[in-house]
Amino acid sequence: MKIHKEGYLIILISFLILTGAAILLYIFLPGYTYIKYFAFTAFIILFLLIVYFFRSPRRDMQLSHDYLLSPADGKIVVIEEVMENEFFKDRRLQLSIFMSPLNVHLNRYPCAGKIKYYKYHPGSYIVAWHPKSSEENERTTIVLEHNNNQEILIRQIAGALARRIVCKAAEGKIVEQGEELGFIKFGSRVDVFLPLSTNIKVKIGQNVRGGKTIIAEF
Repeated sequence: MKIHKEGYLIILISFLILTGAAILLYIFLPGYTYIKYFAFTAFIILFLLIVYFFRSPRRDMQLSHDYLLSPADGKIVVIEEVMENEFFKDRRLQLSIFMSPLNVHLNRYPCAGKIKYYKYHPGSYIVAWHPKSSEENERTTIVLEHNNNQEILIRQIAGALARRIVCKAAEGKIVEQGEELGFIKFGSRVDVFLPLSTNIKVKIGQNVRGGKTIIAEF
């Protein structure tokens, strides 16, 4: 299993802290065998979960200029027509994917094209499924101009648990479909804003996989 580089430091620090805690328990609780075994088991499980959070599985992707691939692993929680006020300032189809702590946290570009706009917004940490999280939480906004001149907006949103968004976007950069966009540590949410004419291929509650699931058709 490949581990994403964003997890290297956290995994190392977690290993050192948990190992230190295990050594202290061994030294200061010499007679409490069952408590020590329980604690050691909990430490091992916690460490394995942290490693699991930062997995970066290889994906065989079927690329297409006509379809948009899911930018993240998770569950579809929003499909609705909304007013997009940051860049387009008109009505768009919003499609939102909620990423739980157990999902893969690597984000991908849903289509190929040129990055027309990028901005990082500091903010709060409301739970990611709350409607206000899209406008009030820490987030990044990327507008991607597809090769057919359609424009889509992708927004990485931090949540109550996720406290760091990594984004590789830069204005003027040419990107490929399925290429790594960034990483949200410990899950959260990704919103995609699409033209009203877009044909949505998923439904509320559906589980999707980044770079694999077709979410829409131009």
